[in-house]
Amino acid sequence: MPGFLTGSRTGLLASAVAAALTMTAAGTTTAATAVPKPHVRFVAHLNMADGQRPENITLEPGGSAVVTFAYSRQVARVHRDGRVQVLATLPKPPAGAETPALSSPFLGGIVRAHDGTLYFLYATGSGDLTGLWRLRPGGTPQRIAALPAEGLPNGLALDRHEGRLYVADSVLGTVWRVPVTGGKPARWAAAPELAAAGFLGANGIKVHKGAVWVSNLDKGTVLRIPVTRHGAAGRVETRATGLTNIDDFAFTGHGNTLLAAINADNEVAHVRPDGSHTVVLTGADGLENPTSLAVRGNKAYIASGAYFTNNDPNLLTARINPGPAR
Repeated sequence: MPGFLTGSRTGLLASAVAAALTMTAAGTTTAATAVPKPHVRFVAHLNMADGQRPENITLEPGGSAVVTFAYSRQVARVHRDGRVQVLATLPKPPAGAETPALSSPFLGGIVRAHDGTLYFLYATGSGDLTGLWRLRPGGTPQRIAALPAEGLPNGLALDRHEGRLYVADSVLGTVWRVPVTGGKPARWAAAPELAAAGFLGANGIKVHKGAVWVSNLDKGTVLRIPVTRHGAAGRVETRATGLTNIDDFAFTGHGNTLLAAINADNEVAHVRPDGSHTVVLTGADGLENPTSLAVRGNKAYIASGAYFTNNDPNLLTARINPGPAR
């Protein structure tokens, strides 16, 4: 979620039900700006002066993470020891270009294919740069699909089995679908549930168990859109509500339990399959406007962009207990 909100939003009220999520130690760095629970550790404190505000995250096999830095136009690897390696810097937009809802150029969602190819989204308000980009190992970034300059491509999900990418557009309230080879995007879904209600609508996106799941930041919802037998979008189902300021999310296992980044409220919520939720991490643990999450096995990675706190953009890791699949 970008950090250009004007005004405040109503904070999320935590569920009274005890959390079914447990965290255990991971990482080695001690936080300078927060005193987290013993089971929460920092991987890296990022350099805000250099524009290192992580917007989205994807994981690599060796334990490192690749992130997009939203407003510095950079894709970077965060190594296990906290070192930051810039992999690519995207071109500046032409003079006069203004990104919808944000003004500044914006790097959003990122995913990684098995061969190490990175796919990510860039929004500039200009038709020559806005769209889906690809970075092969050792290569240079290349746009492989143009997306509407009047939109804000934000979340990105990869269907590895079908070789397709799904894009959540926060301004146009649309899910686009693009082959991994690139080409003309198809408008896959454009339902009222995806639309914004004042600022940004469709935001985080994941492919999970035969469906595309999308969060809506303004409406505080998690949506499930079945993929039909013919690949079309089925009827939108609202699976969770009351998550105002939800940014990205990640499933904790094969079931429908997920973790949600509640950006403006400095929280991570544990959302159960029935839609109920409990806050499990807060600013006291080092969260500073969490933007994205990724889960591998029993470890969760949480990136904070510090968009509103303007203090300590960072990356945390924690171990999780996914619980029974449902």
